[in-house]
Amino acid sequence: MAVWALGLNHNTAPLDLRGRFAFALDQMAPALHGLRTSHQRQPEAAILSTCNRTEVYCASDNVQIDHTLGWLARAGDVPVDALHHHTYVLRDDQAARHAFRVASGLDSMVLGEAQILGQMKSAVRAAEDAGALGTTLNQLFQRSFAVAKQVRTSTDIGAHSISMAAAAVRLAGNLFEDLREIRVLFVGAGEMVELAATHFAARQPRAIAIANRTLERGEKLASRLGGEVMRLADLPERLHEFDAIVSCTASTLPIIGLGAVERALKKRRHRPIFMVDLAVPRDIEPEVKALDDVYLYTVDDLAQVVQTGHANRQAAVAQAEAIIDAGVQSFMHWIDQRSPASGVVPLIQQLNAQADAWRAAELAKARKRLAKGEDVEAVLDGLSRGLMQKMMHGALAELHGADPDHREQTTQAIERLFLRGKAPGTGG
Repeated sequence: MAVWALGLNHNTAPLDLRGRFAFALDQMAPALHGLRTSHQRQPEAAILSTCNRTEVYCASDNVQIDHTLGWLARAGDVPVDALHHHTYVLRDDQAARHAFRVASGLDSMVLGEAQILGQMKSAVRAAEDAGALGTTLNQLFQRSFAVAKQVRTSTDIGAHSISMAAAAVRLAGNLFEDLREIRVLFVGAGEMVELAATHFAARQPRAIAIANRTLERGEKLASRLGGEVMRLADLPERLHEFDAIVSCTASTLPIIGLGAVERALKKRRHRPIFMVDLAVPRDIEPEVKALDDVYLYTVDDLAQVVQTGHANRQAAVAQAEAIIDAGVQSFMHWIDQRSPASGVVPLIQQLNAQADAWRAAELAKARKRLAKGEDVEAVLDGLSRGLMQKMMHGALAELHGADPDHREQTTQAIERLFLRGKAPGTGG
């Protein structure tokens, strides 16, 4: 079984190109179906899509990287050759290493940021719900979550992390003398906006408003922050009221246009507006940045701010990489064990077949006894004893028949196989 990852991120592709490959969670099921059916053999598949990256993970006994690239190019309506220059392809241990580094926050624009782990878990749930997640990718991602947890608890990788939200507040503080005197508008009510709103609310601005397509969700966030809620349709008429605007929605087209901002500036008599567009694709038309009294930042513009503290964390990065190395070796060992050449899979199949045969034999005996009217408790006791004797017979025979030279080795093998602690389901 081979594993491969194909993707583009903030290091390989500009913002507007990344925006063409953004998949919302409600688009994952049809996207995964299209991805899998585009391949000659339907692979296991998962798609991770965030503001900084879109990555496709696949597993199959037949590597089909060209098919994966072709599907992604069609999904974003970009020529394959043009997309190829902005993507990276990783296979097997390198794909595993990349997934572990992403989950641990080592491949993020914000080194050590924790949000990506939740986004990966959401991507895995979406793949599982779509029936696209098989045994191999499930193992890859579950191990990536375990590695990320170990990195988080064993190192200081996230100790000085500056989030996008904190960076936005810092930039706003550079523009406005006192954040307590400004009015802040948040467009959207998702996780990124909630995080940004929480950071701004801590600075006690004069007013907070939430504009969202669904009023109910907007009201929930607004009530927690002591702000008001408004409809997205009211944005053009009320934009001039706000000194700072932070936007992050799932819209596929900009929702704040150049004309609306020009009219707002005129009403404000050209008092400056601070704007942060955290959405991919963009929520705010890029032409807005050229206006004299607008200070517009995108996720890529925040990169320099969030790099602060990198030098202080190099020792933590080295520790994290060591943890990831061990995780990669463990995953590849698991892959190797499942290979037919290893002999492990056939042996497992033989063991399962033998256990099934024992179970069927004891069930047949139990049914005959029940048909004769024997006591149910006695039949169940006989069933359990019969299974126990069949399971223990081989081990006991080996133990009794082992010569002195091999008895210790046999004893250790039996202890490993049968005395490893409480059995599953006993509360241990």
